[in-house]
Amino acid sequence: MSINALLDEFKGKAATPKQQLAEYKAQGKKVIGVLPYFAPEELVYAAGMVPMGIWGSNTKTISRAKEYCATFYCTIAQLALEMLLDGTMDGLDGIITPTICDTLRPMSQNYRVSMGDKMKVIFLAHPQNRFEDFGLQFCVDQYNHVKADLEEVCGHKIEDAAIQDAIRVYNKSRAARREFVKLASEHCDVITPTLRSAVLKAFFFMEKPAYTAKLEELNAELKKLPVCDWQGTKVVTSGIICDNPKLLEIFEENHIAIAADDVAHESRAFRVDAPEDEKDPVMALAKQFANQDYDVLLYDPKSSENRRADFVVNMVKESGAQGLVLFMQQFCDPEEMEYPYLKKALNDAGIPHIKLGIDQQMRDFGQASTAIQAFADVLELQK
Repeated sequence: MSINALLDEFKGKAATPKQQLAEYKAQGKKVIGVLPYFAPEELVYAAGMVPMGIWGSNTKTISRAKEYCATFYCTIAQLALEMLLDGTMDGLDGIITPTICDTLRPMSQNYRVSMGDKMKVIFLAHPQNRFEDFGLQFCVDQYNHVKADLEEVCGHKIEDAAIQDAIRVYNKSRAARREFVKLASEHCDVITPTLRSAVLKAFFFMEKPAYTAKLEELNAELKKLPVCDWQGTKVVTSGIICDNPKLLEIFEENHIAIAADDVAHESRAFRVDAPEDEKDPVMALAKQFANQDYDVLLYDPKSSENRRADFVVNMVKESGAQGLVLFMQQFCDPEEMEYPYLKKALNDAGIPHIKLGIDQQMRDFGQASTAIQAFADVLELQK
């Protein structure tokens, strides 16, 4: 299959999650919605069910969810609830609701109350002190609760061998996605910001072996191309999510490519593999979570050393980017509190950056367009 045909397929899958859900249900498959983030999707796969990511929507309008949410809740959480309330996700057999931040914790109960008996709502609390033995054990206990709830939905026991197989499947997918983001930077004349986003977003809606096979095929085709002599500029993107095609098109209009990302919806999701040699596969998943690092929503016992800011600075330098674009999710307290430290580290390193306040209700991109256009001029001076 040609590169364009593969990209069109990924783009189509990324844009039609409701259609994908309907197709899975027509095939008699059970589907579990997975909210952001760090949920052990491997357990869903091991149960013989299909996990589908729920990261809000760029096309929906918040209406019914207002009955349950404070107005200052981030739009990702509100729009996830909106889709559950308006019937968009009626085909789901259950949802997993991680509680990794102060908004997702109370929202998990809103999901539970609003759904009633409509579907299984599976609560997941991660440990913040995840490195210690007690943190690992807490995580194992939580994952086993998730496993028991999934067994209730699928109607059979989830065997250790099935979880171990799921770990291998997901590690293979993570490796393919890591390779893709590297190749996307090398071939940014072909993989534009909108296409890069679509390829990575499609993962959340496709069955994992099929997705990985298609991505490995795309990677193989990209490797055949000569490395692009890019005449524009490159940036590193950072934030929770930046999957809005209209916003990313502004990058393309200003000849800005993405060299690498520090985005939760993108590379943060596949930085770390689960160990395949762990005897207890649930402990392997807990260790994978423990090994997650440099994330604004995770507790860092060495936070006084500003490790995350240094990590982002090094990413910009090592990727060959000229600057950084921070997509600041509206009403995200952890990101807002982190920004002064990140800004100082970027300024000290002489790295230009801009902060774009975004949410999934954005319809007017005039201000963002002006800011990105001006930033593109600044980046040209860094080449």
